[in-house]
Amino acid sequence: MIDDLDLGFDEPERGEKGRHRRGFRKRKGGSGGGRGKTFLALMMALVLLGTIGGGAFYGFDRIQNYFVTPDYDGAGSGEVTVEIKNGALLADMAAALVAADVVKSQKAFIEAAEANSRSKNIQPGTYKLRKQMSGESAVTAMLDLKNKIVNGLTIPEGRTSKNIYKLLSEKTKIPVKEFEAAAKDPEALGVPEWWFTRDDGKKVVKSIEGFLYPDTYEIPPKATAESILKMMVDNFLSVTGEMKFADRVQKERRVSPYEALIVSSLAQAEAGNKDDLGKVARVAYNRVYGEFNCNCLEMDVTVNYYLESIGKPTKTSAQMTASELDDQKNPYNRKLRGLIPTPINNPGKQALEGAMAPPAGKWLYFVAIDKQGHSAFAETYPEHQRNEAKAREAGII
Repeated sequence: MIDDLDLGFDEPERGEKGRHRRGFRKRKGGSGGGRGKTFLALMMALVLLGTIGGGAFYGFDRIQNYFVTPDYDGAGSGEVTVEIKNGALLADMAAALVAADVVKSQKAFIEAAEANSRSKNIQPGTYKLRKQMSGESAVTAMLDLKNKIVNGLTIPEGRTSKNIYKLLSEKTKIPVKEFEAAAKDPEALGVPEWWFTRDDGKKVVKSIEGFLYPDTYEIPPKATAESILKMMVDNFLSVTGEMKFADRVQKERRVSPYEALIVSSLAQAEAGNKDDLGKVARVAYNRVYGEFNCNCLEMDVTVNYYLESIGKPTKTSAQMTASELDDQKNPYNRKLRGLIPTPINNPGKQALEGAMAPPAGKWLYFVAIDKQGHSAFAETYPEHQRNEAKAREAGII
């Protein structure tokens, strides 16, 4: 405080003639005491200023980095591969590039991408890039398809896991047995434990079926069976998460997400046209949970799933024998009460949407009536018989 700091100045003295005389007055009991305190005060001020100045120099680099984006110069050197995962945002891409030392900072890549209107065209996949590139060079390189390692494979909607393993094996040369081994523990592949919950009192069977989301995938170099299946599961979780599938089916359908996933797979297998996916899902809900309470699913596609799982050829409804339809050894028996143990394929987004928000209706029956796969739906058996007659006339059944 200035009030406490004695700089050694005294009040002006009056001379003999009453005039003011300016100057220092020596204090009693010592010589130069005022000058000593003045010197001390000046030293303290210098130390204080020196400390502030030192702090400013110390923080200069940090301040400079705040205003100046850390970035490499030029197109870089060497070669490195970087995987951009499905659903990656700019920040995710930037993090992957920094980890591979392609760019110096996430900010360098993000700013360059935001300045380039074409950056939205950067796709998931594996890229061949260079180390220590400028952010601008990295964006430009990722927009050049020559730098994208194309090793894509499309998994169609409604394929069983067994069929998917064959497709993956043909593409990657990884033996089917390795995919089967990796699939034995769905939770190790990323399926959360809560997905394997049922509210219908049925025993839970943990299967990867239903969680291998159908899509086009870029298979990274040196991929393993486990890493590929994990990628597909991660995609499933991302899609269903964006849809709020689990929350909505519990709130609106009052069934567990796993049961709704089973219904999605049934709709995917039974509907001959995407327009009917929701209606087929509604039929499944009506048969198993509806006010009619017949608790009878009775769909032939469940029998075919079992036949495929044991290595036997699938059949049309007309080809199935009574013993095959009601095989007591078959856990997917057509006469089974309630829902089947697991999904019977891997449904796509539209089938998931159909099971999540099916149209209102009291239908219990349906039959294909044209070559485009459209079905006619009925609430009563006599009405269904009339629809079957139309299907026979059209040569569908």
